[in-house]
Amino acid sequence: MLQQVQRQHFQTLLGKTVTLRLPDGSELPIHIDSLEETPRSRMPNSERMPFLVEFNSLLPTEFIDGLCALELPELGQVEDIFVSRVPVMGRDPGVGYFYIAFN
Repeated sequence: MLQQVQRQHFQTLLGKTVTLRLPDGSELPIHIDSLEETPRSRMPNSERMPFLVEFNSLLPTEFIDGLCALELPELGQVEDIFVSRVPVMGRDPGVGYFYIAFN
């Protein structure tokens, strides 16, 4: 299913709040902040244009990284999405900042 995920699946979620299911089964409300194509990350023979999804949690969280699930338009529940945390770097330290890289 991960191979079916395209940038446009996240485009409709841009600027919206959705729920990320964490590896322990808990749910974390997140805000989808940005999408960025990363053409230099393209794998040979891959049809998908690589892209990054950046988002932040709406609540404090200890979650660092791992395989999560997310409901995506047209695809439904997508499992095993690897989510990574990024440093706060001058932003609100009360929430978590994350990204997903799709190559």
